[in-house]
Amino acid sequence: MEQGSAREGARPAYAPGVSPYASGNAARAPQGRVPEQARGEHTHSEPPAPRAVQRHSVRGQILDALRAALVDGELVPGQVYSAPALGARFGVSATPVREAMQRLAVEGAVEVVPNRGFRVTERGPRELAELAEVRALIEVPVMLSLARTVPAHRWSVLRPLAEATVAAAAVGDRAAYAESDRAFHRAVLTLSGNEQLVTVADELHRRSQWPLVAGPVTRRAELLADAAEHTALLDALIAQDLTVVQALVREHFNGADR
Repeated sequence: MEQGSAREGARPAYAPGVSPYASGNAARAPQGRVPEQARGEHTHSEPPAPRAVQRHSVRGQILDALRAALVDGELVPGQVYSAPALGARFGVSATPVREAMQRLAVEGAVEVVPNRGFRVTERGPRELAELAEVRALIEVPVMLSLARTVPAHRWSVLRPLAEATVAAAAVGDRAAYAESDRAFHRAVLTLSGNEQLVTVADELHRRSQWPLVAGPVTRRAELLADAAEHTALLDALIAQDLTVVQALVREHFNGADR
């Protein structure tokens, strides 16, 4: 189920049916704006084309857009991207892009390359396997405990969150799936009442969503299979079937790198 919590705000809107990034490294400027000339930094790859960004809460929207690009694999592992060049394509100055990239550097998604920009972190299967193992160590016992104590009606209110993952998977939207997947897991773990646990688990979840180096594109069928595990997990939690709960959560994490 994982495509990978922070809630930095709504993702920036862009025109329906239009890819937020140019294909074939062809740059596009936002409609009605002339891109600023990138100065002082260089990139070894052409940055993705723009997502239209509303002027309010620019930094939060840029951060959301960059995170979505990481999940989608549109920011390529190992490639270097400059803040001025990305800013020109978002139609904003380099400052909010640089601030968002610094946040992603803290999270481990990118690394700073002095005088050049930011390199997307290269990750391998071993890292994903380690993340899955740690997540299972945290979430499996918590969910088993919750299954014993949380009444059925409290699980039922999470059904719309599970259905949201199915809706995102049905249209093959990996970024929307990643967001809805994290929202579902956050809601489940929040029932524990342990805010620190929710924060740690959510950070691990987000990191598990970043793509592998030269990793395969997640297919719609795989997303749908992962999403179906959410609804099956809810059914098992309502039924207090601990064996099924444990098996589903472990299977879910093991499929997180698909």
